[in-house]
Amino acid sequence: MRLLLGESGFDVTHRALVMGILNRTRDSFFDQGTYWSFDAFLRKADELVTAGADILDVGGVKAGPGDYVGPNEELDRTTSAIEALRKRFDVPLSIDTWRAVVAEQAYAAGAVIGNDISGFSDVDYLPVAARAGATVIATHIRLRPRVADPDPRYGNLVADVAAFLRDRAQRALDHGIPAERIVVDAGLDLGKTWQQSLELLRHSKSHAELGFTLLLSASNKTFLGRLLHLEVPQRREASLIAAALGVEQGCRILRVHDVAGACRVRDMMQQLMLARSAQDDDSRG
Repeated sequence: MRLLLGESGFDVTHRALVMGILNRTRDSFFDQGTYWSFDAFLRKADELVTAGADILDVGGVKAGPGDYVGPNEELDRTTSAIEALRKRFDVPLSIDTWRAVVAEQAYAAGAVIGNDISGFSDVDYLPVAARAGATVIATHIRLRPRVADPDPRYGNLVADVAAFLRDRAQRALDHGIPAERIVVDAGLDLGKTWQQSLELLRHSKSHAELGFTLLLSASNKTFLGRLLHLEVPQRREASLIAAALGVEQGCRILRVHDVAGACRVRDMMQQLMLARSAQDDDSRG
């Protein structure tokens, strides 16, 4: 399987890419604004790249409920950040936004990926990405970003999410975005109970089989805390185990806070998959 990010191509048949999370927010559930100052933000970016991040994902608005952040403020938070990252690092940059106007400015500033947790709810999102030659990430969500979803119900959870992702990928294809620039994400914790998120993780293979690069965003999330009775700072090991299971099930982008740990998991899983592939070749030969 091949993934295109900007002018770079990646073989993700056996090797997952690690996407480091960079928040330009005051109220992130994980860092609570620790990297809000621009100097702290850039130091964190340097830390993630040094640790081995293949991608940096910049977000200016958290996914969950919180104070309103308008498009102009989101632009202020993210555009200059992406410009600064583009000057400092030679890694693909992602803009975590559901607004087409923010994505468009981010592409002009140097981003090559649009990470949209709304499932392309903005009608201009895909046309903007197509014009920029950007890769897009289609994420499943039941309602919309920043809205609490206290009682999510599904007919068949795994199949319903698969149908949603298939539809969003087809919309991207219809706008001229090639399959190698389309990524899908089951959206753990977005309109799901913790039990539903766990089920989606366990059945990641079903979504990998859609034929597009599958992203896993499980790092430090609520479902891990609820499953193991862990507060956010205690979820590192659980996050790494989730990453290993995700890679085994076909996830090929890991969106994480702990880049160094995720890289170690990714490298180990790659070696195991390569060994399995070689063994299968020998048995067929």
